[in-house]
Amino acid sequence: MAATLARVVDRDRVAAVQAAMPAADQVEQVADVFALLGDPNRVRLLVALLEGGDMCVCDLAATAGMTESAASHALRWLRAHRIVSAPRRQGRLMYYRLDDAHVRVLLDIALTHAEHTHALHPERSS
Repeated sequence: MAATLARVVDRDRVAAVQAAMPAADQVEQVADVFALLGDPNRVRLLVALLEGGDMCVCDLAATAGMTESAASHALRWLRAHRIVSAPRRQGRLMYYRLDDAHVRVLLDIALTHAEHTHALHPERSS
């Protein structure tokens, strides 16, 4: 029997919610996706792909206001997590596309949420 970490007031409700809780590996995967989306540069790259379709690294970097090296690094992370793919190469140019429709939905929802709310960040001055 696992030790109780917190006081329980409504044992039946706690048990029902625990039964509905996703598996630990699913929770880890969700956290990984949100961690990937937690970087403003990666979000800019994803929005660029969302709006522009297939784009080469240099155009993505210019759109996101990044160096090509920084964009390539971020795209490698996104590609490793199967968020983007590189379906074609044209000479030395690698083209990327948003590869996960679920992330497209997450981005759309997050951007809509950001338009309708102003989060307070104590660690930020503005």
